[in-house]
Amino acid sequence: MAKFRDSVADTTIVEAAAQRQGAMPPPHAAEDSASHAPERSIGDILAELRNLSAEQVERVLQHQRSTDMRFGEAAVALGMATKDDVLFALAKQFNYPYAPEASRKVGDELVTMHEPFGPRAEHFRALRSQLMMRLYPEGEPRRALAIISPDSGDGKTYCAANLAVVLAQLGGRTLVVDADMRGPRLHEVFNVSNRSGLTGILTGRSDAQVIQQVAGVPSLFVLPLGTTPPNPAELVERQAFGLLMRELSAKFDHVVVDTPAAVHGSDAAVIAARCGTALVVARQNRSRVGQLQELLSSFSGSHARLAGVVVNEF
Repeated sequence: MAKFRDSVADTTIVEAAAQRQGAMPPPHAAEDSASHAPERSIGDILAELRNLSAEQVERVLQHQRSTDMRFGEAAVALGMATKDDVLFALAKQFNYPYAPEASRKVGDELVTMHEPFGPRAEHFRALRSQLMMRLYPEGEPRRALAIISPDSGDGKTYCAANLAVVLAQLGGRTLVVDADMRGPRLHEVFNVSNRSGLTGILTGRSDAQVIQQVAGVPSLFVLPLGTTPPNPAELVERQAFGLLMRELSAKFDHVVVDTPAAVHGSDAAVIAARCGTALVVARQNRSRVGQLQELLSSFSGSHARLAGVVVNEF
């Protein structure tokens, strides 16, 4: 669906090859994954998951030896496991948050949940790595990250949602906030209720538990927009919005904020200033250079730190 060129490091993130099932641990499963070797084999996990008998396990092993397959591939070939079973076993072996049944409850845009070990998810991990190195130096307070774009349809929400997932997969508490008061979509992407949310907090009319946890990723939470307001520009410019962003940044390890496209007004620039950092998303063969330059120039004199520009090539 998408590839990214990340200007944070001024390099091109090339398309990664899809990992063979069981070939190696999922990248960046944890910041210290290299020092924690898996304790259980894929075979042990699959045998327990599918309730395989000793005789069935031996059949899989024989097929594995005769075909030079991995255990998971051999089990799938013999009809004793599914590809989802193998992905689940791989994730469990390396302590990687992944639940196949949970991925079916969210939108197709969440490639980091539907295809967690595929090349598209790897693009987001590469982007995450660049952001972690450059935006979160050790010892400095972390700021919320606003995802902004010149126009609607550039892939801003897609980027914000998937980036939030891969940040949460590091283990830190991650919150993705829908601050797109012109066309909110995060509640659809994550399949959560939008009855109340950000606008209710800003106007003092929020219900309890407006922040909702995402099934399958224990460290990931969503703050939907709630009721679409008639005065979005005024709401984000009020002091309450900046105070809320600082409070959320103090309570969560990572805060990712979706914003309205710049074509709708100054909302995105204001939100970025309140968040403290911003990442610009442009779409290949669609975003106009003039629009992009105008958006970037809006950061002149802003309190927001510009992380870079990501080109969405889907």
